[in-house]
Amino acid sequence: MAIREGGRVHAAGLGAFGHGLIHVEARDSRAALWAMEEGLRCPALGGVIGELWGDSPALDFTATRRLAVAAERHGVACWLVRLQGNANLSGARERWRLGSAPSQAHPFDPKAPGAARWQAELFRSRRRLPGTWVVGDDAPDLLAVAAELGDRALGQSHRRA
Repeated sequence: MAIREGGRVHAAGLGAFGHGLIHVEARDSRAALWAMEEGLRCPALGGVIGELWGDSPALDFTATRRLAVAAERHGVACWLVRLQGNANLSGARERWRLGSAPSQAHPFDPKAPGAARWQAELFRSRRRLPGTWVVGDDAPDLLAVAAELGDRALGQSHRRA
C-alpha cells in the first residue's frame, strides 16, 4: 500500500545518495521488517529506509527495538517511515513527524508556488531537544537533522571498539 500511495523511490532524484540504491519490495510488513533488519547487518550499506503503511501488528515495540539495536551494532543508519499510522510505543532513538508547509516564495513570480518545504517535528529523542523546523531545498543542512549516512566500500570490515 505504501508504494501505491507514495510511489517508488527514484534513485536519480536522490542525487549522489541514489547511487547504488537497492530497492526491495516486500509482500507485507513482517517481510519488510525482516528485510530491513537483514540490511542493517550489512556494514557495506550506508543506510536502510523502510516504508510501512498503517498500524501493522508486526510493527510493535520489539520489532522497532530490534531495528534500533541492529543499526547501532552494525553502524548502519536506519529510517522507518510510517504512512497513515498512529504514534505508539517504539524503540526508535528519535521520532519525527513530517508534514507539508507553505512553499517558499517564487523568485520571479509572487503568485506562483516556489520550492517545496516541509515541517519536521522531533517529538522524541535521547540525544537532542525536541523542536520543530521548516525544511526544504533552501536548507543546505537538511540532512543534518537526520542520522548520518555511511559511505563504505563493499566487503570492508566495520568494527566498533
